[in-house]
Amino acid sequence: MAERMVKCVKLQRELPGLEEPPFGNDLGKRIYENVSQDAWRMWIEHLKMIVNEYRLNLVDREAQRIVQQQMEEYFFGEGAALPPGYVPPQTKQ
Repeated sequence: MAERMVKCVKLQRELPGLEEPPFGNDLGKRIYENVSQDAWRMWIEHLKMIVNEYRLNLVDREAQRIVQQQMEEYFFGEGAALPPGYVPPQTKQ
């Protein structure tokens, strides 16, 4: 079976899409239709940083709202902003 291709909104290329919607709501459907597997992996890495920097408990409704808002900005807006004062980890030389 051939991979499902999407015109990725994040990477602006035709790439393999997700195998299924990540959520059962309208945002999940938009992501499924417009986001590539590569961009989704990038989001997961960005999400880890958001959760750690904001010290979010993903069981909390307010944390879920923040994540959803960040996700919409990341894929369909101007891009998610980095948390204030965020310093990327130093790469080992």
